[in-house]
Amino acid sequence: MNKSKQYDIRIVQDDTGWMAEIIRRVTTKKTVVTKSQGEFTTESDAQAWGQGEVKALMQKRHLAKSNKRQLSQSERKQ
Repeated sequence: MNKSKQYDIRIVQDDTGWMAEIIRRVTTKKTVVTKSQGEFTTESDAQAWGQGEVKALMQKRHLAKSNKRQLSQSERKQ
């Protein structure tokens, strides 16, 4: 499972099937649902979707940090 300090996956079963939620830790006590999708037929489908979304969010976050770092370095050179 792709687990980080900031993002996690919560799988919940409801009346229509399984629901996956991507949870983002804001502070040590507060969490927020970043993305959610429901009506999966199996728990493994929901888990697979959640893992893919966490991986995509982490890559996007890494890219944003990299771009910010490169921008600050180019500003220093000028």
